[in-house]
Amino acid sequence: MYILGIESSCDESAASVLKASGQKTEILSNVIASQINIHAQYGGVIPEIAAREHVLHILPTIDSALKQAKITHKDIKALAVTQGPGLIISLIAGVESAKALSLIWKKPLIPVHHVIGHIYANFINRPQAPKFPLLALVVSGGHSNLIYMKEHYQFKIIGETRDDAAGEAYDKAAKMMGLSYPGGPIIAKYAEEYRQSGQKSTIQLPRPMLNSPDFDFSFSGLKTALLYQLQKDKNWKKRLSEYCFAFEQAIIETLIHKTLKAANKYQPQSIVLAGGVAANSALREQLSSNIKDKLPKIAFFLPEKQYTTDNAAMIASAGYFNYYKHKNKAFLDYSRFKARCDLKI
Repeated sequence: MYILGIESSCDESAASVLKASGQKTEILSNVIASQINIHAQYGGVIPEIAAREHVLHILPTIDSALKQAKITHKDIKALAVTQGPGLIISLIAGVESAKALSLIWKKPLIPVHHVIGHIYANFINRPQAPKFPLLALVVSGGHSNLIYMKEHYQFKIIGETRDDAAGEAYDKAAKMMGLSYPGGPIIAKYAEEYRQSGQKSTIQLPRPMLNSPDFDFSFSGLKTALLYQLQKDKNWKKRLSEYCFAFEQAIIETLIHKTLKAANKYQPQSIVLAGGVAANSALREQLSSNIKDKLPKIAFFLPEKQYTTDNAAMIASAGYFNYYKHKNKAFLDYSRFKARCDLKI
């Protein structure tokens, strides 16, 4: 069957066509109309501008996805769309477009939680999919979660951020150091330069909540600690790559520690990494190495980097597995379906 995925939770208008049979999935198209260049000049996403851009690009993006997949709407079995969470006026653009097309085409419409979409990026193009029970570390601009799944579409949040998400911390740290938006890639670039130099950093930054009895995260204090270090060091600009390395390493070590701790308690068969920060090469390598060394019986899965940031392929994947599990479920009651910025898992 073919599933059309639609994503508009923030500043990306995206559409994708997924071909699926049983547990096997294949992406036939994955089209993204990015707004990064527009928002970069402001140092962050401006919601009103993002919404206007979605209105301009969402339908052409959907049309391009169908054309690239070489199918028409008649071939589509169902539509999947991000319902939330996200910027409400951005979400509305995608949701209302999907509702209209679903009504006109007479196709089922499957709502998808954005974080769940990130998890299901790990089920795309897999000869062997992750096995359950599964532990997911989801790290993005708005989310830092540890989620336990006994089976498809059964979720238990066992850890979450109490304040800033890791991706947001990257963006704000980059702004403190006069770097461009988005902060994650540029901090990672400088951090890797320092890592390759072989030097040992003398910058001391905290690993927040490392010894707490739970699996929660907190990154606001880390940002404050970085600010205080920069204020004390008059020559910090000459040590920019070292500061980026120290900041990134504090986040990575915290994420890895909490993930291993949760895995030891819940004993999953698989661990998956997901979310925009999952594109970070240092996190991918260090988490993989730690799991291999300390939890060799647990399989570790990484999504392809193109499916880590916001995209519609992951939404199509999540929508398909929801549809696959609930074959007899009626999708969808229009009177109750609307975009929600506060959507809970």
